Amino acid sequence: MENTDFNLSKVAIIPFDVQYKKDFYDLNVAWLQKYFYVEPYDEKVLSNPEAYILNPGGFIFMAKYNHEIVGVVALINQKTFFELSKMAVSPKYQGLKIGRKLLEFCVDFAKKQQWESITLYSHRSLETAINLYQKIGFKEIPVEKDVHYKRANIKMLLEF
Repeated sequence: MENTDFNLSKVAIIPFDVQYKKDFYDLNVAWLQKYFYVEPYDEKVLSNPEAYILNPGGFIFMAKYNHEIVGVVALINQKTFFELSKMAVSPKYQGLKIGRKLLEFCVDFAKKQQWESITLYSHRSLETAINLYQKIGFKEIPVEKDVHYKRANIKMLLEF
C-alpha cells in the first residue's frame, strides 16, 4: 500500500484501550520477529499489558490513523525509573515519522508528569532508532548485567 496521501497531522496519539490490545501485541511481535525473536519476558508483557504495564502505574499510547492503529509505545514503571519500551510502527507506515511522533508525545507526557527522566534499552543494530533517540536528547549510559532483555546491548537516558 502506498502512503502518498499520508498526513502525519492526522495521526492521533491515544491512550491504551482494550479493543486495541491485539494491535499492541501484533505490532510488537512483528518487529521482534523481524529483527530478533520474542523473548519470554516480551511474551509475558505483551500478552497481558494490563498486569505488567498499566496496573503497576505504567502507560501505553497508540498512534491511530484512519481508524487503524499504526504505532504503539509503552512507559513502564520500573519502580525507580520509567522505561520507554514496546515501541513499534506498522511496517506499511514506517519511515513516515510516526515513531518520532510517539517518542515526542512520551517525552512531553513525562515532563507533564514531572518525571526526572526516561530510560530505554535497545540494540545497536537498530541504527535508525538509536539515531532518533539521540536526536531527541537520549544519552548512552552503562547497561546493567541483569537487564531483563537478552537482546539489549545499549541503555539510554533522557534527563529533564
